[in-house]
Order: sequence, then structure tokens, then C-alpha cells
Amino acid sequence: MKRLSDLLKGVNVLQQVGQADVSIDNVQFDSRKVSCNTLFVAQKGTIADGHQYIGTAIEKGAVVIVAQTLPQELKEGVVYIRVEDSSYTLGLIARNFYDNPSLQLKLVGITGTNGKTTTATLSFNLFSSLGFKCGLISTIVNKIGDKDYPTERTTPDVLSLNKLLSDMVAAGCEFVFMEVSSHAVVQQRVAGLSFFGGVFSNITHDHLDYHKTFANYIKAKKGFFDMLSEKAFALTNIDDRNGEKMLEDTRARKYSYSLTKPADFKAKIIENCFEGLLLEINGREVNTLLVGKFNAYNLLAIYSIARLCGVSESEALIALSKLRAADGRFEPHSLKNGAVAIVDYAHTPDALDNVISTINSIRIAGKLITVVGCGGDRDKTKRPEMAAIAQKGSDILILTSDNPRSENPESILEDMKEGITDMSKVFCITDRREAIKLAAQLASSKNDIILIAGKGHETYQEINGVKHHFDDKEEIMKY
Repeated sequence: MKRLSDLLKGVNVLQQVGQADVSIDNVQFDSRKVSCNTLFVAQKGTIADGHQYIGTAIEKGAVVIVAQTLPQELKEGVVYIRVEDSSYTLGLIARNFYDNPSLQLKLVGITGTNGKTTTATLSFNLFSSLGFKCGLISTIVNKIGDKDYPTERTTPDVLSLNKLLSDMVAAGCEFVFMEVSSHAVVQQRVAGLSFFGGVFSNITHDHLDYHKTFANYIKAKKGFFDMLSEKAFALTNIDDRNGEKMLEDTRARKYSYSLTKPADFKAKIIENCFEGLLLEINGREVNTLLVGKFNAYNLLAIYSIARLCGVSESEALIALSKLRAADGRFEPHSLKNGAVAIVDYAHTPDALDNVISTINSIRIAGKLITVVGCGGDRDKTKRPEMAAIAQKGSDILILTSDNPRSENPESILEDMKEGITDMSKVFCITDRREAIKLAAQLASSKNDIILIAGKGHETYQEINGVKHHFDDKEEIMKY
């Protein structure tokens, strides 16, 4: 139970009707979850406007209403609080309701188009291997120590997020590594949190269905660094052309990492093969189990995080050498005839290009067969671009479905085909299971490589609002 006056700490109240001497048992922004003694925050969302459900919330037991616009009829016995931004205010109230858990943790947020999951997950693994009790908030899974908790999206809503962080405090966690999506920044899902550090990996073509323009997408990523305090560190990849831009207005201590430019943390690829990378980091060599230039960036970011969090150079390098790839990230599987299938989450043009380029830089003989699709109800402009990248780098290309959602899968393939210049070695197979089967049949040599891109760790296909079990790894292992 909390007092309303305590929950409003830090909140810019524009208007208050009623006394703040009220006891609150529950905070909600979903009217369906309201119960007695609830504080209900009416948000103007992308789909629904919570202001329309104020009456419903009061009927179900809400005693405090926080809104940007107060209803014309005010019910006696209910306290009304008017604020400028309900979503931002919800972050402050959630923080206060759960006793400001992020202040009691060393919370490191990782943002960027590609590499968030790998960097967050392997940072969690590295620090756990050094004996720290850690938390993880990621696309694949949320973790408190060695216990897994399911996740529905990259960054949870701000109420669930503060509850999760509170549970991590209670469990004795010291460090928490968290993916911060651009959607989360715009929707104020990280409002009110105190970050120990922020990390920028890169920014490429993605999510323009939501942000509309690339400039808005950059602004969203930059917004995360703008919110960091002077006590936090801000780490950026300066090899990305927008890397330095991220730090222009931040109050945090600024650091950089790079493979090509002078930086606080500098790495050089000495050797890259299917067994892993040999890197030189700040003048010291380390053998790693991850593959590809893109993973060199991920590993360098992880090393930089470790050093900025107080881990010694030697400890960081030893722990780095033992890290294995995150689930569904450049994950190899051997076929019965000796060919290799690689399952990877690459679902953006840049990520797909990185994976294909990595495979082609390593393979000596044999052919590359790529299976790839594009998600429905998402950014359509990247579809022909991804098909063009896949065709250019592959010997055989199979275009297929990847979570068509409410769209006709055939229409998605037609969009992808616009990027194809020669259909002679391109197959279009709507059924992803059949597409993977064909790829396995076409891999006739032990030197052949199959890349199954787009889904990685996902274990479902979403079709017309229904998620059907589907796992790329399960499918390819049949062969």
C-alpha cells in the first residue's frame, strides 16, 4: 500500500481535484486490470485512448485518475490529477510504486538496430560467469539469476518493467542488462528509470512502418542517451555514421568503441573462421567462439561494458573467450551429409548482409543456399532490398514466409521479387517448412552452407493473428 502523495513525487501536476491523502494498492493503465483502491493512468496510445475508459476504471474501483484531459463530469470521492504527458507520468508513478528499483541496481541499456540481444545476453553471461548475480531483459527471455521468465516484446511496459526490476532487487541482483527498443523510448516505457550506462551498437533500415522516417528512428535512439544522467556512462560505436550523434546532448560520461578509428576501446580482427574470431583488443589478443565481423563489434561492446563496470582487463578477456552465441544468432547445425545450416535472426537488410558477407568470407568451396522472408504488417520498403542482398550473396535463393501476420504471404513474396534481377536461381515457396526442406535437398555437398534467416530463436509462425508452433532449428534438424 502506498500513499498518493508518495506516488506523485517528481510528477509535474498541472491540476488536482481532491486530496492526495489516499491509499493506493494498485497502479494500472489497462482498465481491465483495475481493482479496488487503484490509481488508473489514462494514456493516449497508438491504438486506443485510455481516456475513453476512465468511467470503466472508476466503476471497477479506481480511486485516482491520472489523465491529460479530465472528464467533464467528475465523480465525488475520486481524485483527479491532470498532467501534460500521461505515459511519461506513468513511468514516474511506477518507479515510485516499486520503490525506485533501478536506483538499487546497475542497469545497463543497449540500443541499436542489430546486436542488442547478443550484447545484452552475453553481457549477462559474462558477468554471471564472474560470480555476479545478474538480471536480463531481452527479446528472447527475461532472467533473474538462473531463472527464466517469458517475454512478449523487447522492452516490457513500464509497470511490468519496474515490477521485474523490483523482483531483481529482491533476488539480490547487482547488474541488469536490458535491450532498449526505439518503440520503448518513444512510448516512454523507460521513463523514470536510472541507468548506470547506455550502449549504442548501430542504426540501419528498420521499423519505418512505425517511425515513418529514418530521421524519426534516429531521434528515438538518441532520445535514450538524452535521458542518461551525468553519473551514467554512454558508450557508442563510432564506426556507425550516426554513432557520435547519439552522444551530442547526453549528460553522461562519453566513451567510444571501434574496429577502424581511434577509440577508447579498439579491436582488430586477426583471424575469422567458422571456429571463431581471433581479436586484438586494446593491444591484447583473445580467441573467441563467435564468428563474423558483426560479432567482433558485439564482443568489443561487451568488453567495453565490462571495463566500464569495473571488471579488470584480464578478467574481461578470459570471460570473453568463453562466451557462446546467443540462441538463434549465427547458430550452426550439421546435416547428415556434412553440409552446415546456419540459423540466424537477421531480419533487416544490414543484418542479412552482415551474415551473408561473413559466410562468404569464410567458405572455401561449395554453394550458399539462403532461405529468407519478410514479416507481414511491417516496413514494406525493406522487402526488395533484402531480396536483392540475398540474391547477390547467394548461389541459390529461396524466398518464403516469415510471420505473414494479417498479410497475404504471396503479396509479401511479390514485394520481395521486385528486388530480384534474375529469377533463374530463385525459388518462391510460401510454406516455410517446404522451403527449408528444399534447401536441405539442394545442399548436396559437405561444403554447402544453408542460411535460414529471419526467425532465429522464434518458435512460432504468426498467421492471421494466430501463432502456430514453428522452429527453424527443429525443421533443419530433420535432415
